[in-house]
Amino acid sequence: MIDSSAFQGKKAAYYTLGCKLNFSETSTFGKMLEDMGVITAKKGEKADICLINTCSVTEVADHKCRQAIHRMVRNNPGAFVIVTGCYAQLESENVSKIEGVDLVLGANEKAHLIQYLSDAWAQNGDAASLHQHYSVKTKEIKTFQPSCSRGNRTRYFLKVQDGCNYYCTYCTIPFARGNSRNPSIQSLVAQCEQAAAEGGKEIVITGVNIGDFGQTTHERFIDLVKAMDQVEGIKRYRISSLEPDLCDDDLIEYCAQSRAFMPHFHIPLQSGSDEVLKLMHRRYDKALFAHKVNLIKEKMPDAFIGVDVMVGCRGETPECFEECYEFLKSLPVTQLHVFPYSERPGTAALKIPYVVDEKEKKKRSKRLLELSDQKTQEFYAQYIGTEAEVLFEKAPRGKAMHGFTKNYIRVELSPALAKEEYDNQLIKVRLGDFNHDKTALKAELL
Repeated sequence: MIDSSAFQGKKAAYYTLGCKLNFSETSTFGKMLEDMGVITAKKGEKADICLINTCSVTEVADHKCRQAIHRMVRNNPGAFVIVTGCYAQLESENVSKIEGVDLVLGANEKAHLIQYLSDAWAQNGDAASLHQHYSVKTKEIKTFQPSCSRGNRTRYFLKVQDGCNYYCTYCTIPFARGNSRNPSIQSLVAQCEQAAAEGGKEIVITGVNIGDFGQTTHERFIDLVKAMDQVEGIKRYRISSLEPDLCDDDLIEYCAQSRAFMPHFHIPLQSGSDEVLKLMHRRYDKALFAHKVNLIKEKMPDAFIGVDVMVGCRGETPECFEECYEFLKSLPVTQLHVFPYSERPGTAALKIPYVVDEKEKKKRSKRLLELSDQKTQEFYAQYIGTEAEVLFEKAPRGKAMHGFTKNYIRVELSPALAKEEYDNQLIKVRLGDFNHDKTALKAELL
């Protein structure tokens, strides 16, 4: 039994690390607490409840998680501190030992956040340091927590899938999230309809391995896409990330002529060397990846294509890196999300003998980031002087507003032109020159 009176009037602070999926889930946690009478603490206010949603994709991510926990505890003395997410699942006992942490919830338990919190308060009082941790073994992670929320943002983030059946040699995510699972198409369409009823215009589709949708319900991702495309009121959908071998040609064809799916794809490559892809246990080769990219550009010439690429993984010799660099240079992709390989305990990659030192990793990352900037700026430059429809997002008072075109060009509207009522509105603009740091194109209202 949950005593809702215990929640009334309390203030909560949230901190999210990692991916769009984590952001979506944190927003949902916030909504769950809000429904119980909890208020979100304003900047600078002391919170009664602190929730940190963690990431564990790299060793750096683990370090950032620990820093965030310590900071939340320090800034909110006496608060009830909850830690969840991937780091909490993989290191639940160690996280629970951090001073000030009261409750640690793994991947299976976070769906029942309110119940665990209520039980902890009932047993010990809300100010006690409990150091309780709950997490099951990977194979026992079965729950799926629905999530369709925008938090304090304009766009909605809809979780359509969780977990992963791909055990790539460098990755701990399957251990942290469990096997692939998903809700029904019908339930997801209902969430899209609710978002539309709340005034939402754009939904970003999130998950761990979205293309694997259907493992639970035996439905297909393309059928989900077609069903969502029929939801009135939602003007734009974006697919956050699709594995190349699961990005079907017929899906690309459908998106090219769909009503609301944007010409915007994000496809993880990880390495542009077939030798390294085999060491990683990826399920495709360079040829398949190039085919997907070229098909997207053939069907949607304006498409923005983002690519994940890892540098310095075990087995990536200088020759393999050069092969990767030249491959990416040759492709019509728009932006590279570059991250250095990080040793993860328990992963099969640790058995690969060739190790890249940290100095070399930084050097390789710098080269790829420079290539990314060049490609992004060349892509943006094509559209200077053209007209576009931009979905603007709320900005702090006196600051420039930002938004995105259909093909994910970031657009900046000067404070002199920005108005609060432009938030969540699709507005026609003429795209001007780059802003001062070349992260956006300036907008002129039409």
